[in-house]
Amino acid sequence: MIEFDRTTRTYGSKVAVSELSLTIPRGELFALLGPNGAGKTTTIKMLVGLLRPSSGVVRVCGHDLVKETRSAHRHVGYVPDEPYLYDKLTGHEFLRFIADMYGIPRDLSDEYIAREIDRFELHEFANELAENYSLGMRQRLVFAAAFLHDPDVLVLDEPMVGLDPRSVRIVKDLLKKKTADGMTVFMSTHTLGMAEEMASRMGIMVHGNLKFLGTVSELREQVDMETRNLENLYLEITSSATRVT
Repeated sequence: MIEFDRTTRTYGSKVAVSELSLTIPRGELFALLGPNGAGKTTTIKMLVGLLRPSSGVVRVCGHDLVKETRSAHRHVGYVPDEPYLYDKLTGHEFLRFIADMYGIPRDLSDEYIAREIDRFELHEFANELAENYSLGMRQRLVFAAAFLHDPDVLVLDEPMVGLDPRSVRIVKDLLKKKTADGMTVFMSTHTLGMAEEMASRMGIMVHGNLKFLGTVSELREQVDMETRNLENLYLEITSSATRVT
């Protein structure tokens, strides 16, 4: 479970996220949409502990990310928008490093690493240095690292960037299976079709405020539009919110 409790983040006089209150239960895939500068990245950075809220609380599986950082982090897997790897490590060595970081015993980590290499079809590249990886290969390796410790919560920031169609299908099928098994997934995306296809609920953030929250059909009802095109709906919501503010 993920909980934002009146969470605010400011940068000087600028409010990046304003009193966000949101609960995402076990087994839900939640998609956060919004234009550039809406506050999505700040929200994700608070959720994974890279930024502290200026006020309010963020909890993961009941753990306060500020007061119980290590306990919270054990429950979280994270795929950032730009995959960061240690270029002088091979893919296998990188996964070993991640396993050690999470304290996975060696007798289990060998099994877990082999599982993720197989799942994301990394066999051919596992013993190559990461500096030789393409963007898609790097993204697949970061996904493997995020799933390595069987997290209860998965945080994804533009997760399909750089992936080929087969890898996208692997990720989609895995996310559906994992949420059905109880994993909570928080996904930031600009791909409206992805949100419509994958998310149980979605939110639209504008100027640091969550303007809409619900299913696609509920969002359509709130703006009283005849269109059935999600892209037109999204543009209407964000442009209306911009005019109001």
